[in-house]
Amino acid sequence: MAKKMALLIGVSEYGAGIPPLLSALNDVQAMERVLQNPNLGNFAQVERLLNPDSVAMRIGIQKLFKNAGKEDLLLFYFSGHGITNDDNHLYLATRNTAKDNFEATAVDANFIQTQSKSCYSKRQVLILDACYSGAFANGWHTKSIGVDIKKQLGAEGRVVLTSSGATQTSFAQEGATLSLYTQYLVEGIETGAADTDNDGNIHVQELHTYAKSKVQAVKPNMTPDIILDKEGYNILLAYAPKNPEAEYRKLVEQYAKNGELKRIAIEVLKAKRKTLVITDAKAEEIETEVLEPFRRRLINLQSYKQYFAEEVEQQYPLDEHTLKILKDYQQDVLGLRDEDVESMELEITSVKEAEYQKQLQIQKQQEEEALQLQQQAKELSQLRLQQEAERLQRQREAEAAEQLRLQQEAERLQRQREAEAEKNKSGYQLKTFQFETAQINKNGTGIKRIAKSAEYFPQDLGNGAFLEMVHISGGTFIMGSPESEEGYRKSQSPQHQVTVPPFFMGKYPVTQKQWQAVAALEKVKIDLESDPSNFKGDNLPVERVSWNHAQEFCARLSQKTSKTYRLPSEAEWEYACRGGTTTPFYFGETISTDLANYDGSYYTYEQGQKGEYRGKTTDVGIFPANPFGLYDMCGNVWEWCEDEWHENYINAPIDGSALTSLSSSCSALRGGSWVNYPKFCRSASRYNTWAERDSSSNDFGFRVVCAVGRTL
Repeated sequence: MAKKMALLIGVSEYGAGIPPLLSALNDVQAMERVLQNPNLGNFAQVERLLNPDSVAMRIGIQKLFKNAGKEDLLLFYFSGHGITNDDNHLYLATRNTAKDNFEATAVDANFIQTQSKSCYSKRQVLILDACYSGAFANGWHTKSIGVDIKKQLGAEGRVVLTSSGATQTSFAQEGATLSLYTQYLVEGIETGAADTDNDGNIHVQELHTYAKSKVQAVKPNMTPDIILDKEGYNILLAYAPKNPEAEYRKLVEQYAKNGELKRIAIEVLKAKRKTLVITDAKAEEIETEVLEPFRRRLINLQSYKQYFAEEVEQQYPLDEHTLKILKDYQQDVLGLRDEDVESMELEITSVKEAEYQKQLQIQKQQEEEALQLQQQAKELSQLRLQQEAERLQRQREAEAAEQLRLQQEAERLQRQREAEAEKNKSGYQLKTFQFETAQINKNGTGIKRIAKSAEYFPQDLGNGAFLEMVHISGGTFIMGSPESEEGYRKSQSPQHQVTVPPFFMGKYPVTQKQWQAVAALEKVKIDLESDPSNFKGDNLPVERVSWNHAQEFCARLSQKTSKTYRLPSEAEWEYACRGGTTTPFYFGETISTDLANYDGSYYTYEQGQKGEYRGKTTDVGIFPANPFGLYDMCGNVWEWCEDEWHENYINAPIDGSALTSLSSSCSALRGGSWVNYPKFCRSASRYNTWAERDSSSNDFGFRVVCAVGRTL
């Protein structure tokens, strides 16, 4: 009759140079508990070896594999230190293993492989919760056994589960009784959470997948692995408990996302508690256990952010020594990958980097001024010597004094010209205007208004119409949307860094009054209808204009003003829209119909609130501006950009220019409109469902840009 046999080895004490592992013996006890449980593992024979020496460990391993029959299911489990030599060959440390003699006193992985391959059993599961356990795969080969399989024991084969990769440390948990990997192996069996197909059975593949997902939720850079021989994936290891608590846990696993339960999910779960007859205390305990890996990861991220911020505050740029310590803390202590911390590092260092560059500029300027003062002092000394030497030559002294006066006057005029040039470096006489921007809290219930100012120049269009062109300072930003952002589409990725030169952008979308003034100008290429809009009003944005119409508008305006007016590139548009922010909207994590004109009657964004649906365009400028002083960048009308449509940002320009080399008949629209849901009004949102260049709609408009210092 087929038997289920297990050997559980835990080593917590070692020789010189190897630190103890407090969790190893607890790991064995926990595995024994679930394997011996007749309703779970139902193993008939479970033997433990606690802190064995190398001889006892080899005998125990040999006995396990030697005494097994063909139909038996064997499980070998080891919790302790794994050590690799220079050839990346794995050894399992024993009680008498020391750092300097591990190859002689530890158990060679080849010994285990040899015993396993010579064993008659067709179902073998080896679990290694040890550092560098992924190195066990070296030298592993399949072995065919052509005998019928008993259906209730699952498919035949040999499978190895490892807690880490071939070059990784397997994490012990501070303050926890079990190691990270074993904790979730036990939890997956004991709670039934690993039974992902709900068939009442837990196969090795299911258990590994569950434990791996939980481990990586806490320590993303850990890579638990599975090594297969034939159909080892399907070996039946344990039975899933059938009880209300297990069913409730599966619901929590299903509803949980990134360590959180949405409010609607909580309401559903409260109802399920009553249906399943589970107390609130027990339900909350289950929810805490399910969400714990994600919350621990968030704690790790917050811990890294705190230490990184402290180091940056003390010293910037960070030196190599500090970077090495931070990297070790990130990877070896917290188990975080580089991509997990990249955005927070950028967020923390962006301000410091700007201050650092400014300080370098000031330092350079001070050095230049000091050199100039030194030169002036030298010249003055020479002048005094010359005056003393030529004391009797009054005429020559007068001539020298006059020459010096003229030189000083020339320098004064030069400084005056430089100051005027700096003031008007854009080539335009700029004016300053005051405006209000706003910030909204995450749940959309609080709006804070902030007073700011910006510079602009007015462009007279004739007939009492003016364009107000706001100065946008150049800069560098991250363009595109992270995959985690609600409303993300592949066309908004990959995120990439773009450096945008300074330019001017219209304070508002082009209005119907401005359109009519320019439409009356001399034709350049195509005719323009003076009143194309569906909704009528001088201060309403012009709509039902195509990309070709917008190009003709820019051409006529450029011809009239002798300045270069054009549509913005997508990079310029998104840079100007974000206004230095990195949140989905320039107002914050969500949006409100008190801040923009969009359809807020049905869908919300993240934790935001529902609002009104106005069903039409609204006058420009009635909502708060973004941090750069630009109005209606979210909602009201979609805005045409210069770029040809491209499906993603692969090979996109990084200098702020438009992508115009694809020979596409479509162009991109940005910003969302009065008819759209909030996710379409994000700073990263792009639209091209049917945006042919000659197409128009009652929610298609545009705004113009003008290059700094450029004239025709």
